[in-house]
Amino acid sequence: MRILTKQQRIAILLGLFVVTLVGATLVPSVPQNPEYHRFADMRSLCGIPNFGDVLSSAAFMVVGLLGLATLLGRRRRYIFAEGTDAAPYIVFFAAVTLIGIGSAYYHLMPDTPRLFWDRLPMTTAFMSLFAAILADRIDRRTGNRWLLPLLILLGAASVIYWNWSESVGAGDLRFYVLVKFFPIITLPLILWLFPSGYYMPSAPLLIVFLTYGVAIVLDRSDLAVFNALGGAVSGHTFKHLVAAMAAYLVLHMVARTPRRMAV
Repeated sequence: MRILTKQQRIAILLGLFVVTLVGATLVPSVPQNPEYHRFADMRSLCGIPNFGDVLSSAAFMVVGLLGLATLLGRRRRYIFAEGTDAAPYIVFFAAVTLIGIGSAYYHLMPDTPRLFWDRLPMTTAFMSLFAAILADRIDRRTGNRWLLPLLILLGAASVIYWNWSESVGAGDLRFYVLVKFFPIITLPLILWLFPSGYYMPSAPLLIVFLTYGVAIVLDRSDLAVFNALGGAVSGHTFKHLVAAMAAYLVLHMVARTPRRMAV
């Protein structure tokens, strides 16, 4: 990468984003499939419908609160070289906590209006983690002060737009899908263009994303997993637990060593 200047590498990422955004506008609108709300395990327990998916949502709250307690507590000064470095991670774990609340609310009575409250904190978590990666690899001050609020707004806008489009009978998931998956598909390129990580070394960061990839596979295999386990636990319930584990691995990665020296 020494043959490319930092500005040229940034231009490659920006160019990829523009191309992807233009491509998203060219494909047909994608409405929310009503079958999405039909999960494999719909059993009730203790008067709580869809008990497995509702209860497993609590894993996000546990990890989120643990992350906030760690990053806002006395250990914070031993983790971050500068106070502003903590911003995207604090937003991330706050969003993970809210994912647990939104997911439980949605799974109590799965429908499209409730799904909005599940997806809004999810996009905030995706975008704050993406901002953290960009700050860690490219420019800490720009990432923490400018990219973090900008990306959060973009993520929220994608969910608000989708929710509005559903309300007028023209559901459109394109931009939500872009926000959700663009950080994942660009991660290898980011690691190649900017190989030096400060808070996020390449190997642990890849493990985080691979773990989340397993969660996505489990989600897509909801019924298959449920049947394979004799109706004990569904793939979507496992998805909650594995995705929460991915969030915990972010905390472990960032807080794994004592005070760091500023770069």
